[in-house]
Amino acid sequence: QVQLVESGGGLVQAGGSLRLSCAASGRTISRCAMTWFRQAPGKDREFVAQIGWSGVTYYADSVKGRFTISRDNAKNTVWLQMNTLKPEDTAVYYCAAKDTYINDKNYVKSYEYDYWGQGTQVTVSS
Repeated sequence: QVQLVESGGGLVQAGGSLRLSCAASGRTISRCAMTWFRQAPGKDREFVAQIGWSGVTYYADSVKGRFTISRDNAKNTVWLQMNTLKPEDTAVYYCAAKDTYINDKNYVKSYEYDYWGQGTQVTVSS
């Protein structure tokens, strides 16, 4: 079992930055695809960014060039650096982990993931 805890959310003005953290415990995430999803009120949960266990990354078109996902397997932690934030980035951000030996496949559906954090609120004011 993997437990995931997100932190770093908050209120920021448009154009600002936030860095989200996802700390894993229970066992290593070194063979997990790690992903950030988000869910805005009244909307479905959507894929934001994924990082494979060797560092390959995937991004949603809406965040490409503004967000950067990274990981440190030794620290069992994943980060999401969010720059040039927009009001439409407002959502609860969730960290998710998928056990997989495939490093370079993009898993974009929430049902594909095995473990979830509780989420952290990000609010971007205009």
